[in-house]
Amino acid sequence: MKNRIPSILLTGAICLIQACTGDFEEINTPPTSVTTVDPGLLLSKVQKDAAFAEGYEVPNSQYGSWIQHWAGGVLVSSSRYIEQSDNNTWDAHYTLIRNISQVRNEVLKGKENDPSGRSKLAIARIVEISVWQRLTDLFGDVPYSGTALGPSDVNTKPVFDTQESIYKSLINDLNAAIGQLTPGDASYGNADFYYKGDINKWKKYANSLKLRLGMRIRYADPALAQKTVTEAMGQPLLESAADDATVPTYNNATNANVHPVLNQFLAGSPDLKYLADAFVTQLVGSADPRLPRIAQPSVNSVKAGAPAYKGIGVALTDEILKTIIKDDYSTVSTLTFFNRDYSPAIPCMVMSFADVSFYKAEAALEGWGGTAAEAEKYYQDGVKAALAQAPYNVTTVPASFEKELSWTGLSKAQKLEKIGTQKWIQLFGRSYEAFIEWRRMGYPTLKPGPFQGSTGGTIPRRTIYSSREALLNKENYEQAVGRLSKGDSYVSKVWWDKR
Repeated sequence: MKNRIPSILLTGAICLIQACTGDFEEINTPPTSVTTVDPGLLLSKVQKDAAFAEGYEVPNSQYGSWIQHWAGGVLVSSSRYIEQSDNNTWDAHYTLIRNISQVRNEVLKGKENDPSGRSKLAIARIVEISVWQRLTDLFGDVPYSGTALGPSDVNTKPVFDTQESIYKSLINDLNAAIGQLTPGDASYGNADFYYKGDINKWKKYANSLKLRLGMRIRYADPALAQKTVTEAMGQPLLESAADDATVPTYNNATNANVHPVLNQFLAGSPDLKYLADAFVTQLVGSADPRLPRIAQPSVNSVKAGAPAYKGIGVALTDEILKTIIKDDYSTVSTLTFFNRDYSPAIPCMVMSFADVSFYKAEAALEGWGGTAAEAEKYYQDGVKAALAQAPYNVTTVPASFEKELSWTGLSKAQKLEKIGTQKWIQLFGRSYEAFIEWRRMGYPTLKPGPFQGSTGGTIPRRTIYSSREALLNKENYEQAVGRLSKGDSYVSKVWWDKR
């Protein structure tokens, strides 16, 4: 066997030499090969994958259970506060970053000042910034400055940048990208799921993303937060539902193209389709008109002729789980999210006018680009926009729900609680964002489930680094872990988490 290796190499060398003709490139390039990548394809894929990622079964059953939208269960042990490395979330986000960064590192590199590439580069950078924000919000310090540098500068052992430094960089990079957006430049057209290449709408989205970046750090760096938020509040933001950033879904397509919550119904486990008690109780107790379009009456209540809604407790002990009769509890509504025949198909939300209105209300309460008198109006705009979102489509506020729109006689803390609670409801189906914003605001107040898990019965505050990073980038990983107050665990807090 050993004597065969030189002969194989020699034969290969001879073949290689014979192939080296003056027409080498033409002869050796298949006529259907792809020699360049369409930046529009990269943008479309990242927009879709990033949006769908936070509404699938595992994120819903982990993050969505932590903030008590979903009940979770034993099939996803992390829903019961049992720690495990979150390799899939880590890998998925770095794949998104690797794909979208190709636009600036390869495909349109050098066209920063050329109308054919300038705004396309800015749009791709804005999308990349949004992915980076979500990644650091979930994990804390992550490899940032030493990554996504292009194929000629691959770093297999990057340092973990601090979340504080990442946020400052993201804000600066976003400001630069906003400055690059130029109406009249070439854009992505139909390849852009959000805005079909409308650069003016991208300016609104980018300013709204800046508002979100600023509000996220309000308790960690109030000075930078105020500066960032005030600047954003002075620029065009998402102004109505027509400005919502969404990705379309298709109910008559493969499961990969249906809404991710519908995908959970079609392809997921029957044991993971139930809603959490805190969420259902809030909807029932406030006479929320979205209730029947979010939750399904329990099977047994319908059989008894008295349809009722009831959620399951989260992080339950084995003893309690043995007593649970699933037909006594509510799944997601089969009128809407769990209905393949629902029409029109529910778009996958990325950022909405409701999101922005709640941020504006919070900012105005601080006097950051708005007044306390304007804050209640912004809050009401947010609630009304959230009610009107698909698949709820509530355009008239019922009298029984009007009390939720009023701030009369409330303290500042109570007003913030109102904002946080309505935001928590509005973010159903967007489990990453709901988990992130619940940690930042601290509202609504949630009681941990009775199972102690790995956290001593504490609701998780972050997720755990990839186990592969701990193995293959050990030194840098350990430095990052050393900066966490309680190590690489669910109960350590990221830099901006001060509530």
